Amino acid sequence: MKIKTNRIESIDVLRGLVMVIMALDHVRDYFHYGSFFNDPTNLETTTPILFFTRFITHYCAPVFVFLAGTSAFLYGSKKTKGELFKFLFTRGLWLVFLEFAVNNLIWTFDLSYSFPIVQVIWAIGVSMVMLSFLIYLPKKVILGIGLILVFGHNALDGIVMEGTSFQSIIWYFLHQQQMLVYGSDFIFLIQYPLIPWIGLMALGYCFGQLYSKDFDASIRKNWLLNMGFAAIGLFLLLRSLNIYGDLIPWTMQDTTAKTIMYFFNVTKYPPSLLYFCITLGPAMLFLYAFETTKNKLTDFFLIFGRVPLFYYFLHVLVIHALAIIGMLIFGGNWHDMILDAEGFMNENLMSYGYSLFVVYCVWISVVLLLYPFCKKYMMYKATNKDKWWLSYL
Repeated sequence: MKIKTNRIESIDVLRGLVMVIMALDHVRDYFHYGSFFNDPTNLETTTPILFFTRFITHYCAPVFVFLAGTSAFLYGSKKTKGELFKFLFTRGLWLVFLEFAVNNLIWTFDLSYSFPIVQVIWAIGVSMVMLSFLIYLPKKVILGIGLILVFGHNALDGIVMEGTSFQSIIWYFLHQQQMLVYGSDFIFLIQYPLIPWIGLMALGYCFGQLYSKDFDASIRKNWLLNMGFAAIGLFLLLRSLNIYGDLIPWTMQDTTAKTIMYFFNVTKYPPSLLYFCITLGPAMLFLYAFETTKNKLTDFFLIFGRVPLFYYFLHVLVIHALAIIGMLIFGGNWHDMILDAEGFMNENLMSYGYSLFVVYCVWISVVLLLYPFCKKYMMYKATNKDKWWLSYL
């Protein structure tokens, strides 16, 4: 069944691609040896294949947030400012609610909600709320705000707060990843500090201008090409100079492989300028290269790119459930996979896990399993555009 749509396919294909890659990281979280205790970017314990299995998934969050801003611009091009404000404000609040009420539940399976985590859905939601106010400013001002937040926030890296004072907690939400532990029965993990994400969504909103109906496609491709290479070039320059752009400078290591890994080991929490450069640069080149490409592979990714929120929640739920099923089949206490505050970093999980080969097999299986459900939901949304509530799902 062919469905007519005004959506821009290259954007949906890119979004779908990063959504599929994202599932790899989440399968690794729940299935790989030592994933609950070891950082895959720790040079003392990682391997090149494990490191780059993690690194490739760095593309997911920034592309997702950036394109959310672009989608907001394209949605607003057919609406009044008031209608766009209402949509962004209410959908942003809805996403914040979903983060705490739904996302935390499917990540932890903890009905007591003793281990809440603020992740990417939260970051998108709050950024949307902020963008709902920014849209009333001239686009050049929005662009300037986005550039200042993205390029300048690493100047704040030296501000490090401690404790649970009001000022400290506000700062954690804005720019410092932090885990707050309250006794033995409540942990609150602030994983996505907001300042850079708000800036990135603002830039994504301005980027949407390139996809306006009256914008020349050849000029757009030149912009994509130039921005892509400029971002990668800026990454290589700043990372080589080691003076700005990331929380942790790199150093030469005792092997070439470790040196390369250290060079590319950029900070995600909060996302550094260099993290954005090395992820969004290639994303721009992808949009340039696949501007008009259409084949079975792009159609495959397109499905996921058009139902991102549905896919996100469904894939986390399925992956977590499969991890429990794996324990029931191959041994282990499935209760250990209930990630509450008391059981966080459960020592029983030290011996839990599977090889990277199994991780990749489970990842492919999950994506293929979810494909027909996502396709059916995409078709339902496309044929029921009169249902306003579908734009919130």
